Amino acid sequence: MDAEEGSVTRTQKGDKKGQQTQVVEGRLADMRAVILVCCLLSLLSQSHACPKECSCNANTKVVDCRGRGLYDIPRRLHPDTQELYLQDNRIRGLGSMAFREIPLVRILDLSNNSITSVSPTALLGLRTLQRLSLAYNSLRELDKRLFGPIHSLSHLDVSHNSLWGLSGAMGDNLRNLSHLGLAHNRLTRLDRSLLETLARLDSLTLRSNPWKCDCHLIGLKLWLETYLFKGGAVDEVLCYQPLEMRDRDLQKVPYQLFHACMTTSYHYLFANIHHLESERLLRGHIHGNHAHPSSHALHVPMAMGEGFGGGGGSLPECEPKQRHRPVNLRHAIATVIITGVVCGIVCLMMLAAAVYGCAYAAIMAKYQRELKKNQELAAARAAKLATLDEKEPLENAIA
Repeated sequence: MDAEEGSVTRTQKGDKKGQQTQVVEGRLADMRAVILVCCLLSLLSQSHACPKECSCNANTKVVDCRGRGLYDIPRRLHPDTQELYLQDNRIRGLGSMAFREIPLVRILDLSNNSITSVSPTALLGLRTLQRLSLAYNSLRELDKRLFGPIHSLSHLDVSHNSLWGLSGAMGDNLRNLSHLGLAHNRLTRLDRSLLETLARLDSLTLRSNPWKCDCHLIGLKLWLETYLFKGGAVDEVLCYQPLEMRDRDLQKVPYQLFHACMTTSYHYLFANIHHLESERLLRGHIHGNHAHPSSHALHVPMAMGEGFGGGGGSLPECEPKQRHRPVNLRHAIATVIITGVVCGIVCLMMLAAAVYGCAYAAIMAKYQRELKKNQELAAARAAKLATLDEKEPLENAIA
């Protein structure tokens, strides 16, 4: 009996040890799971944490990385970032999809860096971008595909660079632009087709560019006239070439100084100011310049200065002809409008006179007809009375 009781006791002790071992192993497994979850949460929080080079505001979703000596775009930005400030750094270029981590960004400031190149797909994915500043860099050109994915951009500043031109095709992606900064670059001409697509443009800066005031700049001059007439704001366009026109404001240069250019492409000139002058004057000028339509067809596209790098090669580099007869296009337009109003009033007066004359003639004709009829009736009555008077003595004599 004692032996049996001992074996039972040993068996019970073994079962208890096994249960304790299972409990310990279960707790260890739970601890491992908790540690694993904590590690994953830590990794996730670190992946969207504020970069150590920047300061972040979780409430306003603003990331400020100004003046941190950065050579590249910081990584691990929070995807909800709406404003990113990277000015005053040493960034030298923007690669493809450089801001793919922050697709909701609305304001992007990259001014005062050392950017010399921007990939055509650098802004890919930024569909909500509204303000972009690339000012104070070393950009020489911008690819026409750069702003393709962006349709909400309203403010673009590329001033203080080394841009020598902008593609006209770029305007199709900037239709919502309200401000464009192009000051302090190396622009000698500007494609008018680019400006005409910016229907919502309110302000434009063009100062401190080496503008070449030749035939290729007539398109810009005409566009500025219309733009200012509609209430747009622009600083100044001072001529740099030719030497005799240096520091002259393009807006104040009379069209007579471009006489040779107008002779070369007169048809194109008046086609562009058709919306500013009356149809009668336009038709009169065009009829005087259709003797050689083939020559006009040759020079029309070249007068626009297509592109920005010799697109108007076949148009001669005509120097402005110094004929000082100042003419203000706005005064001419006002004169045409006043003349039209006066002519309209005169036409209305003539129409009123014609209506009055017709009415008077109709009344007089009716009056003459009635008068003649009354005279005829009076004559008939008089004849009848005369007949009666003649018959009365005869009847008395017979009686």
